[in-house]
Amino acid sequence: MTTPQQPRARRPWLAPLLLVFFITVPIIEVWLLVAVGQRIGALPTIGLLIAEAFLGAWLMRREGSKTWRALNTAITTGKLPTGEMLDAVLVMVGGVMLMLPGFFTDIFGLIFLLPFTRPIARNLLHLFIARRAARSGLDLDVMRAKVERDTLIRGETVPDDAPRKDPEPPSDQIVIKGEIEP
Repeated sequence: MTTPQQPRARRPWLAPLLLVFFITVPIIEVWLLVAVGQRIGALPTIGLLIAEAFLGAWLMRREGSKTWRALNTAITTGKLPTGEMLDAVLVMVGGVMLMLPGFFTDIFGLIFLLPFTRPIARNLLHLFIARRAARSGLDLDVMRAKVERDTLIRGETVPDDAPRKDPEPPSDQIVIKGEIEP
């Protein structure tokens, strides 16, 4: 018997918060651009923005390839790639933020891209995801236990009507009888 899904909780504060965010970030960016432009001049400011865009592209390519290799390694070894997935997201978002014109977003882009600051951002993002999962009723520890290699027992499935070769298993093997849950 299945229980009906409860309607999602509405968040009336989310839309105004996003509106404020999308209005204030460009204002901060323009203010910083003007302030830096007045301090060092227009051409050096434009040069600095272009250099930051190239730095963002280069860092995103370098860190992205490292993250991709780590993700592939985790998947091929059977490890749950949670940290690697978060790193991939942070590298992508950080590279885009660093390539956007502006100094405010560049700060966050560097935090997301640099290998020594990314763990801080990853831990904060992981904490946010874990809190959201806990609020929605998901138990991440149970999900993690189901996919870790240490909890797997290798074996074979034998149908009940199959002819048995040996009625008694060898003494060095363990036989576990039971049913598989979907």
